[in-house]
Amino acid sequence: MVEIKRYEEKYKEDVRFVCCNSDGPCDWSEKKRHIILTTYCDYFIEKEGHNCFVAVDENDRAIGYILCAENYDKFKKIFRKEYLPRLRKYTVSDRIAAVLSTFIQARLRKKYPAHMHIDILPEYQRMGLGHRLMDTLCENLRKKGVKGVCLTMFANNEKGGNFYRKYGFTLLKTFFSTAIFALEL
Repeated sequence: MVEIKRYEEKYKEDVRFVCCNSDGPCDWSEKKRHIILTTYCDYFIEKEGHNCFVAVDENDRAIGYILCAENYDKFKKIFRKEYLPRLRKYTVSDRIAAVLSTFIQARLRKKYPAHMHIDILPEYQRMGLGHRLMDTLCENLRKKGVKGVCLTMFANNEKGGNFYRKYGFTLLKTFFSTAIFALEL
């Protein structure tokens, strides 16, 4: 039986594993793994664990998650001050990609101040966990008075796009190879 729980520090390594393996076994270099975790995972679990939820299996191992920053302006300030410097040792293009990951939501922040990431290990996908995680996050954000949430994903991710549309998200725009989805709460 899989349960949805609020994120706790004890799930940190599980969440990081899911982040790197949700599309199948990860064979990334240590550099790419570090960039991905810094850009899409670590801020959320380190600074906004109260807005993050995990799907855990019968062994209390996180096998999926939904991570969220409820206020874009707060996120941007902390991310650029504390997390981008972690990428200084990498190429300019690697750092630009991390900055762009925060830039896209800037124009949406008034109507959709929160932004999120969701991932589930392949063997647990298509079991309704994505909807359960989304329901939990949306309820959490509504209680806080957050009026909208957005996300970005690769535009060619048909399975992901279908999931978001089915949940009620609207495709706002495609920007290069990135699709931007949003949901009013």
